Amino acid sequence: MLKESNLRKLGEARKRLAELQDKLADASVISDQDAYQKFAKEFADITPVVEDHTAYVKVAQHILEAEHILTAEKDQDLREMATAELLLLKAEAERLERQINDYFNPQTKENDRNVIMEIRAGTGGMEASLFAADLHRMYTKYAASRKWKVEIIELSESERGIKEVIFSVSGKLVWKCLKWESGTHRVQRVPETEASGRIHTSAATVAVLSEPEEVELAIDPKDLKIDVYRASGPGGQGVNTADSAIRITHIPTNIVVTCQDERSQLKNKIKGMRVLRARLMDSRRQEIAQREAATRKAQVGSGDRSEKIRTYNFPDHRVTDHRIGFTTHQLPAVLEGALDELVDALLKAEEDMADNPGM
Repeated sequence: MLKESNLRKLGEARKRLAELQDKLADASVISDQDAYQKFAKEFADITPVVEDHTAYVKVAQHILEAEHILTAEKDQDLREMATAELLLLKAEAERLERQINDYFNPQTKENDRNVIMEIRAGTGGMEASLFAADLHRMYTKYAASRKWKVEIIELSESERGIKEVIFSVSGKLVWKCLKWESGTHRVQRVPETEASGRIHTSAATVAVLSEPEEVELAIDPKDLKIDVYRASGPGGQGVNTADSAIRITHIPTNIVVTCQDERSQLKNKIKGMRVLRARLMDSRRQEIAQREAATRKAQVGSGDRSEKIRTYNFPDHRVTDHRIGFTTHQLPAVLEGALDELVDALLKAEEDMADNPGM
């Protein structure tokens, strides 16, 4: 059954859809590409739920007609046909109800948020940089297996690995599947440069930030300090002869974002602002999470960047997630992007925690 609150929202959605149709046909909006794209995106977002409701109303009417036949019709064949049709109609009505209710469920929308991931080499020197590159490759392959889109925002390479990489991941259920990857990832293996065969322990940190829409998080331009400088590559090699690199400082929080991956200053600024919004949103989430953590006994994880969440042990072909005590011996497959087993275990732990908050 459709929730009463969602019926009200459907009325508002229909009204808004009509307004957006008028705006998208307005010559002044068509000439303003930013405004047009904004309204077109909102139109595309609202249209499916309005179409579902239109279909739901038609199905509900057919259900009434079939029920009338069952009560008024004497012919047995017609009654049997009406009964069979009624089963199909009620199943379709339930499917549409779920879709409409899910559309207005904040958690459903949250799960589909795109993310910005940041991977940084930690302790361990060159081996940590190699491990950071392994993690980046792992997540890129996992994204490909889920048909998600990956876009590099900022990349700082070392001689044989990655010092830092920032990239966005967009697609269905991205936030739901990747949100528990934040924390310190530890690797135990024999480095290529280790002649004695001694196992070394190195680390890299991963941050997963949900990416807010521009309209969700307004940033006052007066709160920003923007510097431009010349981009450079590994070892100081110049990669651009113009001042295209961007450094954005959010003065109230002192959050600093740099971006030099693009040759265009404007493109670097757009990417930098995406990262800044994500970090500001994440800062708010962290504050809320810390308050909530103080009132509950169990968590899958605190979300603290310094928290050691997972160990990749090469000698034993083992990957262990320390938060939920889960271990798999499929390390080579995991590093090739086969993360479903780990992700499913974390989501199951999250569900168990929600069902048993007193655990």
